[in-house]
Formats: sequence, C-alpha cells, structure tokens
Amino acid sequence: MIVLKATQEKVLAALQSVSGIVERRHTLPVLANVLIRKQGGHTELTTSDLEIQVRTAAELGGDEGSFSTTVGARKMIDILRTLPADQVVTLSAAQNKLTLAGGKSRFTLQTLPAEDFPLVQESAEFGPSFSVPQKTLKGLIDQVHFAMAVHDIRYYLNGILFVAEGKTLTLVATDGHRLALAQATLEVEMPKQEVILPRKTVLELQRLLKADDKAARADKSAPKAEGDGEVAAPEEARIEMRFADNQAKFTFGGLEFVTKLVEGKFPDYNRVIPKNHRNHVTLGRAPLLASLQRAAILTSEKFKGVRVNFEPGTLRIAASNAEQEEAKEELEIDYGGDSIEIGFNVTYLIDVLANSGAEMVTLSLQDANSSALITIPDQAGFKYVVMPMRI
Repeated sequence: MIVLKATQEKVLAALQSVSGIVERRHTLPVLANVLIRKQGGHTELTTSDLEIQVRTAAELGGDEGSFSTTVGARKMIDILRTLPADQVVTLSAAQNKLTLAGGKSRFTLQTLPAEDFPLVQESAEFGPSFSVPQKTLKGLIDQVHFAMAVHDIRYYLNGILFVAEGKTLTLVATDGHRLALAQATLEVEMPKQEVILPRKTVLELQRLLKADDKAARADKSAPKAEGDGEVAAPEEARIEMRFADNQAKFTFGGLEFVTKLVEGKFPDYNRVIPKNHRNHVTLGRAPLLASLQRAAILTSEKFKGVRVNFEPGTLRIAASNAEQEEAKEELEIDYGGDSIEIGFNVTYLIDVLANSGAEMVTLSLQDANSSALITIPDQAGFKYVVMPMRI
C-alpha cells in the first residue's frame, strides 16, 4: 500500500511540526517513532514523550484506505532532508516495513506496531476554550521564558504560569532571583483558571509558533500570479487554549498539542512586584544593552556581578574580575532622582533587554537593597523584577 505520495517539502514540513519532542534514545523504543494513521485520503501524524503529545493532520496523497504503523521519526527526517525539496517521495508499506523512495533513492525502514504507541489520555474535564492571535502568545512567551528556572528543586518554578481571568491572559516566570510578567487582553470573559506549563512544553510551543510565523511570512511574500487582483488580508492565525486540572490543550495551524502540567502552587507574583519605587529613569534599550554586554566580558563565569550607579544625568556601569581587569561604561540619562549604587547579575539584565524589541525601557528603583522594576513605556502589561546582588 502507498501510504504517502507528496513532495519532499510537504512531507518534511508535516513531520518536523510533530517531531520536536521526540528523543533519539528513549527507554521505550516506540517513543522514538512517529505514529502514522491513514483514514481514507486523510493522514494523521502523532508523536509523544508520555508528557506531551503533538498531532497534525495533512493531505499527503497515497492510496485510500485504513492503515496505521509507527516508524523512526528522526531517521525519516534525516533522509528527507537529503532529498531535493521538489522531489516527489512515496512511502509504501509491506510486511512490517516501510519503504521511502524518491528519485533513484530507496530506504527500507523497520516499523513497530501502532497499537504499542502510548497515546496520552486526554482529560474529560477541560475548562472553557479561549483564543488569542498566535503572534500575541508568541510575544508573551518570548517576553518571559528566559526567567524560568532550570532543574530547580522547587519544580513548580521550572515552567511558566498561565492565568486566564476576566479578559486578561497573564504569563509569569521566575527562578527566585528575577520575575517576568506579560499580559494580553482576551476577547471573552473567562472564569479564573491557572496552570503551570512545564519547561519542555514552553520551549516546544515557542519553536512551533516561530515555525508557523515564518510560514505565514513566506506565504505573504510569495509573488502573486499575473492578473491577480488585490487579495483580502488573511484573518490573523489564532491559537485556541483549553485548561484542565492536569492538562493543557493548544490547537493552531493544523496542530493539536496536549501537555501534562506541573503540579504545585506557584508563588504569589503580585507580592513580588514593587509598587512604590520613587526613582524612575527611561532610557534607550539598545544603548543600555550594548553597554551591559561590553561590561559582561570582564565578569567571570562564576561571578556575573556588575555595579550600576545612578546619579543625576549619568548612569555608570562597572565590572571587574579576579585578574584585576576592569570595565567602565557611562551613559547620559534624563534622571534627577537619588544617587544609588546597586549590584546586579548582568545576565539577568541582558536577558530582559535582549528579548524585547522595545525602543525605550523604564527602570524604577528604591535603594541599593530593594529589587528593581523594569517596564516598557508603551506596554502596560509587561513587568520585570530583578533582585539586587551584593558586590
């Protein structure tokens, strides 16, 4: 039976969209495979790592009929990548094996039975669904993901908190030393729901939203055929979300993405955000980022501290290391507040500035011992709190 018959580009795109979560080595060999299900002319590709399941449906040609099997996902991708994009490839099944053919190349691949593939049991009690433009969710994740903890013993910090309440979607990430919060407006009123998405889920969602964004841009920039009139702008691609007690489900761009959640109570982020700092300065993000990146060169791997001095009209940044090397940077700023010398982990400042596209940022400070608040003048929903460091 011919399972698939389509261009390399089409088959590879479908496979890559579901294969980000697949590990090459797994204790359960079938989890290194992609589940291929054929129903009539309709093909479904599914992958899982027992925590996350990604499924896509595609029209990939081939014979009509019912068929299912699993085959090594990474091997298929590696083979397809070496074939020309416009080449038609076929995948045919016979005697527990699949043959992938393109041009004069043929590859015979071992399969494992479809019934051995452990599908994620979907929750029966998802809350009400809501959606935002994919671009919005991508923007929110980009603004907070770097503040997630990595392998922290407080497992609830190894991910991002999603809170849907009223007409607001809030994403929060913290590793205990800094906290990033970003918000977007929803079109529908939502009862309060909050879930913590695991780190791997967040990074995979980010990858898929980037890929979808690139595909959308490529579609827009494709040359129009001669004689084409003005085409109405396509409706903005959206992502639909549903949360249950132990699962979250995202549907977008022909993909269905189901993930387990991190159990545990996320810290009360509202208590962490400073409210009454009296010293504020607004300055260009790019010059500040460049100064910090230069100063960071002379910090050591173990100690990433920089001294930041705020004085009326001037911002000074200084860094030094065990070899007694020193970096000094100075920026002119529009500031008339208190003179403050405060230490920071330079990485925490670089992260927030490098992951923002804003032109200006506002720093709010109280004194050398209080956390600093970074906001963006035209984005009321973004807040970044960073703890000071003793230097």
